[in-house]
Amino acid sequence: QVQLVESGGGLVQPGGSLTLSCAASGFTISSVAMAWLRQTPGKEIEWVSAISEGGNRGYGDSMWGRFTISRDNTKNTLYLQMNNLGPEDTAVYFCAKYRSPLLPLVSERLDVDYRGQGIQVTVSS
Repeated sequence: QVQLVESGGGLVQPGGSLTLSCAASGFTISSVAMAWLRQTPGKEIEWVSAISEGGNRGYGDSMWGRFTISRDNTKNTLYLQMNNLGPEDTAVYFCAKYRSPLLPLVSERLDVDYRGQGIQVTVSS
């Protein structure tokens, strides 16, 4: 049974940093592409970042240079390091799994087959 459990969210001041973790079970994260998504109330879900089976990475336009996706295969855990956070980064963040080992096409970025319950990140002073 596939499970994705996010942790590490919370309240952070503008300009601060936060690292999210996603503990996966029921499959091996190194065999598929993995992603982080986020959603703000009243808005559509947004693609944040993804990492392929081969380690290639992609980021949303506003995340380049601030966010870093990584994984620890020995712990079967996905991470998202977020730096220089702003109020616009406030959202519920979801860890997600793709069926394919490759980074998705832009049009397929939200086509995940499993998603975690999500964790709140609030950026506020």
